[in-house]
Amino acid sequence: MSNAIDQTRRMLSLVTYLKERPGARVSDVARAFGVTEAELIGDLNVLPMCGTSFRGGDLLDIDTDGERIWWHNDAALGEAAQPLRLAADEATALLVAARAVATLPGLRDSDRQALLRAYAKLEAAAGEAAGASARLSVTFESEGSVFADVDRAIAERRRLWIRYYSPARDELTEREVDPIRLFAVGHTYFEAWCRLSEDRRMFRLDRVAEIKLLDAPADPPRLEPRDLSAGLVQPAGDDPEVVVEVGPGGRWVAEYYPHDSAEELPDGGLRITLRTPDPGSLRRLALRLGRDGRIVSPTALADSARAAARQALAAYGEE
Repeated sequence: MSNAIDQTRRMLSLVTYLKERPGARVSDVARAFGVTEAELIGDLNVLPMCGTSFRGGDLLDIDTDGERIWWHNDAALGEAAQPLRLAADEATALLVAARAVATLPGLRDSDRQALLRAYAKLEAAAGEAAGASARLSVTFESEGSVFADVDRAIAERRRLWIRYYSPARDELTEREVDPIRLFAVGHTYFEAWCRLSEDRRMFRLDRVAEIKLLDAPADPPRLEPRDLSAGLVQPAGDDPEVVVEVGPGGRWVAEYYPHDSAEELPDGGLRITLRTPDPGSLRRLALRLGRDGRIVSPTALADSARAAARQALAAYGEE
């Protein structure tokens, strides 16, 4: 799945591409845009909600039978299309958002200049509504800066240096990565070839503590895009079920591990039910949690985790 900016860029290009290629094959279009067919179908499901207005005939009438793509009213964006009209609140929202995005560090100069030109035109057309927008402001948290740096690195094919926090290990690591793409699955991530592990890795933007754009060119190996339509991690339905209870200090487990359910507990903790092909791998999680959590079931795994904890304490002379 793509982040909003990446998907918007792609869909704008899709409109022109599909207009020139009636009946284009889904597989050919996905290959041309470097996405999976599932991601392309997701874009096609959004396009019919776009147009010059919400009046009948102004929305894009695009559909697919799963094999080919058809656009039934490509004249909707032609010379006969009605001019776009914005209400005062819509113009204000656009002006405020455009001004905020233009201040993002790391934004490509060409994108910034295009945005400022569009802002000036909209401000002139908005009239009195522009005055209201000047009294409002939006600021982005640090994740916005990370996003801009990653987006720029991808566009310019440059390597990144990052300090990245892993909550499972409770540590910061430094590494150089060759970014491949940005996407969102609940949170915003970027996919990259990690020079530390020599493998493909996914990094969550809000866990990047520090980032630097390097002069070295990015050179990731050619990889097939992962299909993320079912989520970042996709446990099988027949994988063993594990139940973990965590206190308030262990609530991060529900964010880090895909799970079937997370029930609130009276003490502010969670009872988390998840599936994994290797339940034994969760023993390290139990050790990491310490007093902030425990494995409830299966019983054999819970006993094994307790035994591992006793051995760890004995090794430190604390038992």
